[in-house]
Amino acid sequence: MTMTNALKNPEDFAAPLDLLLTSTTRPFVGRMLPNHAWTRFGVNLAKQPGTLADRGGSLVRELSTIVAGNSDRAPAKGDKRFGDPAWSGNPLLKRTMQAYLSAAETADKLFADANLDWRDAEKMRFVLDNIIEGLAPTNSPLISPLGWKALIDTGGQSAVRGFKAFVRDMASKPRVPAMVEPDAFTVGETVATTKGAVVFQNRVFELIHYAPQTPKVRTVPLLMVPPVINKFYIMDIAPGRSMIEYFLQQGQQVFAISWRNPAKRHRDWGFDTYGAAIIEAMDAVRTITESNSTHLLATCSGGILASMVAAHLSEIGEGDRIAGLTLAVTVLDQNKAGFASAAMSERAAEAAIKASASKGYLDGRAMAEVFAWLRPTDLVWRYWVNNYVQGRSPAAFDVLFWNADTTRMAAALHKDLVLMGLNNALTTPGAVSMLGTPVDLSKITADSYVIGGIADHICPWQSTYRSAQLLGGKDNRFVLSSSGHIASLVNPPGNARASFRIAAVDDKAPEEWLESADKAKDSWWPNYVAWLAERSGPEIDAPAALGGPGLQPLAPAPGTYVHQK
Repeated sequence: MTMTNALKNPEDFAAPLDLLLTSTTRPFVGRMLPNHAWTRFGVNLAKQPGTLADRGGSLVRELSTIVAGNSDRAPAKGDKRFGDPAWSGNPLLKRTMQAYLSAAETADKLFADANLDWRDAEKMRFVLDNIIEGLAPTNSPLISPLGWKALIDTGGQSAVRGFKAFVRDMASKPRVPAMVEPDAFTVGETVATTKGAVVFQNRVFELIHYAPQTPKVRTVPLLMVPPVINKFYIMDIAPGRSMIEYFLQQGQQVFAISWRNPAKRHRDWGFDTYGAAIIEAMDAVRTITESNSTHLLATCSGGILASMVAAHLSEIGEGDRIAGLTLAVTVLDQNKAGFASAAMSERAAEAAIKASASKGYLDGRAMAEVFAWLRPTDLVWRYWVNNYVQGRSPAAFDVLFWNADTTRMAAALHKDLVLMGLNNALTTPGAVSMLGTPVDLSKITADSYVIGGIADHICPWQSTYRSAQLLGGKDNRFVLSSSGHIASLVNPPGNARASFRIAAVDDKAPEEWLESADKAKDSWWPNYVAWLAERSGPEIDAPAALGGPGLQPLAPAPGTYVHQK
């Protein structure tokens, strides 16, 4: 049993993506080296000599049983690392596997014995999980049966290809095995293919108006606000799996923001810059559709900005401009929200802010590296074996292609997010401002629809639920998908294994809400479309052309900013 698999609560090993901003500026080795958490871990165990003796004795006895060939230890059912028959059929490999699994379980028990507080526990879990996963015998090219088979099958070419891939990947950030080849997909041709046009462009963003796909459309449009640390087309990832395509097919008018990839000269773009951009996009949508209100659907860090804008509009008496506020995998309440929250401190925050200020931005590739090491088995060592040990190219997967298509974050926005996270400012009315007004999420007047993923290790669902409790509005709904961070979004109808829970947001604890929520099969998309329809007015004739007065098409979707590197 690995450290990660042993966890009972998925919130225990999760880090909100927007707060991976302090760790990102530190090298991987720096995050692993001994610190005060290591010291307290050692001291707590040293106080329990009897427990240490018991754990050590148990391990020695089991190792003796393994050497004698009498152990029945086997990998967990879901552990695919040891799937090759050689791990169970070859006596030496079987003993190696069993010894590793036994040692990993002992380390897991010692971690629990240390009884650390939540902050030290998060730090040490990250360290120990990476050490344990890295030492797995499946990762060794000298032991791996997959590696030897590939070497024989290719006449040694697998080793040459693997070495070349290793040199390529380690030459630049993120220094982890490539999860997809850089030319596996083409933006605008094989991903982000829904028809539309850029109808507005300024130095911060492009606004895309998508072509209707039904004769009638709903009066109130939908504006989609993507994260500021990834490109927007996860919402239009591929035909048949595109949120944008699906909404259009249901008669919704759809617009999307595509953020510019900021450079050093854009270092001063902060909360107000992005908040003003969202309002400017809403203004353009109103001009085109002649609707006085707009639905906002925002994801991850885009959800933080959209919620702050909604609070700002409510504060200045324009809250009715938002017909409904949808936040997907968005954490507003950072309390105990995983590793990044644990790693946050004034010293770490100051160092992170200083590092990005010196460059003028935070490099998205560095964030991708941190993200990968949060799930080392799935996002590092799996590709280590495939790419280097077996010398194979990774499979072409569009979501991973999008994930690798990183963007930078302006230094000012990085600073704003770090300080907001350090103080958990959105939970305190007036602790942070947007466009000159204090942010009080409880004053938001629009109804909200908040989506979390039960397997989300980036934005733990308990945190997204607590975030939903901060919002005003008379009819707020929380939806819990059976998927993870991205699969909660890319969740088209027709998946027999998918399900979701749904209920009103109230003052219950997350676990109590989970017990009382209704469960439904398949995707939450149809339920959301129905929710939109209730708040989108009557149907009207679909527009014959894209854009509107003074907002003529400038370029076909997905636009030009999405291609910036």
